[in-house]
Amino acid sequence: MELKLFQKGFNYSQDGPGNRLVYHLKGCNMHCPWCSNPEGMKNNLDGIFTATVEQITQEALSSKPMFFENGGITFTGGECTLQYDLLKNILKKLKNNGINTAIETNGSHEKLAELYPFIDYLIIDFKHPDDEIHKRITGVSNKLTKQNIVLACKAEKEMLIRIPLINGFNSDTTSFEGFIEFFSTLENKNLAFEVLKYHEYGKEKWEKLGLNYTMKNAFVNESLRIDLENKIKNTGHKVVRT
Repeated sequence: MELKLFQKGFNYSQDGPGNRLVYHLKGCNMHCPWCSNPEGMKNNLDGIFTATVEQITQEALSSKPMFFENGGITFTGGECTLQYDLLKNILKKLKNNGINTAIETNGSHEKLAELYPFIDYLIIDFKHPDDEIHKRITGVSNKLTKQNIVLACKAEKEMLIRIPLINGFNSDTTSFEGFIEFFSTLENKNLAFEVLKYHEYGKEKWEKLGLNYTMKNAFVNESLRIDLENKIKNTGHKVVRT
């Protein structure tokens, strides 16, 4: 069995701590209209390459000198947990070989918490506090994401919750109140938050793929990001910018 990938490469500090080799796994269960990696959304054979667990393990071991400042391997997507069994296998292998591991996920997999013992750094996107709105826009409920965040906090995982701030979706007062209501319930000394303003980095990719990029008037003012960051800080949580 082989992992299906559509991109890999080194990145510093944006996909976990330090310098990291990042694998983008093919397929996603959400269809966020602002996605910056639309080529990873569909689980088809377009633009993919494959790698076995053994190949990735060997590549990680040979790359160890590049993992400075607590760097290591990150699996992202698409949604990396769609290839759950292989992902669990490779995370175990990497941990057994002393490699720092991270995943970036939308948090919606029902067995995500079973991966926590093999993950050093967990990045979860939390897009909207209201389940109906979240489901209408992304196609998936946020209930499992909330549950997995709570379980990660109970396990005191080192975790970053990322909120994509998007005008017309989650930048209004009601959304902010919903975010803070949920975040106020979380207790984890190893938890941090990052608020990411909407961008159009993926727009050209959508157009090249022949997909309809529907986002309009989605940019937000810096003042809104600062407002949400301050509200999060007032709950006692740490806010970062990577």
